[in-house]
Amino acid sequence: MTTVLHIDSSILGGYSVSRALTAEVVAKELALHPGARVIRRDLVAEPALHLSDAHIAVFQGGEVTSAALGQDLALGGAYIDDLFAADIIVIGAPMYNFSVPSQIKGWIDRVCVAGRTFQYGVNGPQGLLPKGKKVVIASTRGGVYTGGSPAASLEHHESYLRGVLGFIGLTDVTIIRAEGLNLGEEPKAAAIARAKAQIASLAA
Repeated sequence: MTTVLHIDSSILGGYSVSRALTAEVVAKELALHPGARVIRRDLVAEPALHLSDAHIAVFQGGEVTSAALGQDLALGGAYIDDLFAADIIVIGAPMYNFSVPSQIKGWIDRVCVAGRTFQYGVNGPQGLLPKGKKVVIASTRGGVYTGGSPAASLEHHESYLRGVLGFIGLTDVTIIRAEGLNLGEEPKAAAIARAKAQIASLAA
C-alpha cells in the first residue's frame, strides 16, 4: 500500500495558498494511487519544540527531565518514522523572510539525526532514507526569485529544502511553485493557475 506523508507549515490557515496546493497534490496522489494511506502532520497545529540543551543531554544519554520533554522527544521520533513509512512526501513550504517557516526548520532539526537519517563515512555524508521515495514541495512566495530576478540572491528557500532533503537521501524532489503572490490579483491568479497545472500533470 502506498503511504503519503502530508506536511503543512503555513500560519495562514484557510487563507494559505500553500495549504490549498498541498491538498490538491494529495488529492492527485490519491487518484494516482487508489487506497493509499495518508499520514497528516500540521506543524502549526502540533509544533515540535525547538532543540534545546535538554534535548542534547538526552541524545547523549542523559535523563528525560519532564513530561513535556518526553512527549516532544516522542514527537520527533514519530517524524522520523513518518519519513521511513512514506512513499510520497508532500510538503507545504511558504517563503517567510527569504527562507522556510520556523515550523519547517523545527521539523528539519528533528529529522536530520546522525545514525538515523544520515551518517558520515569515508566518502562523506550519506543519507539513510531508502531510495525510491518521492517528494513534492508546494512552494509559495510573495515575490519573484526565479528567471533572472534581482531578488534571486535572497532565495534561501527551495535551494535550502533541496539541499537538506538530499542530505538525508531524498533526492527525487518536484517543486510546485506559485510566486509573485503579493504583486496583485492578476499575477496571483496566474501563479496559482500555473501551479495547479503542474499538479494536474503529476504522474505516478
